[in-house]
Amino acid sequence: MAGVLQRQTVFVALTRPQMFAGVTYSFFVVNGIFAAELFLIFKSFWAVLLALAFHIFGVALCLREPRFFDLWITRVSRTPRVPNHPVWGCNSYRP
Repeated sequence: MAGVLQRQTVFVALTRPQMFAGVTYSFFVVNGIFAAELFLIFKSFWAVLLALAFHIFGVALCLREPRFFDLWITRVSRTPRVPNHPVWGCNSYRP
């Protein structure tokens, strides 16, 4: 059949970001730093449970879109709030 497109699973594996424990490596590092800071500030092991809950949230998001954290970082760094955001309800890229 000429109209059928074949999918090669090798390409999916080569285009996915580096993963560790179900999340991207950058998310894992940020989560670890966040957990360490919470533990040092509050001196409680509840910070570890909070970091575990945040990690599970990250795993759920990575199942849908593996690069969600990198995309969010790019969006936050490239599209700051414009002065008329309350009027129009949107942002724009800087020229």
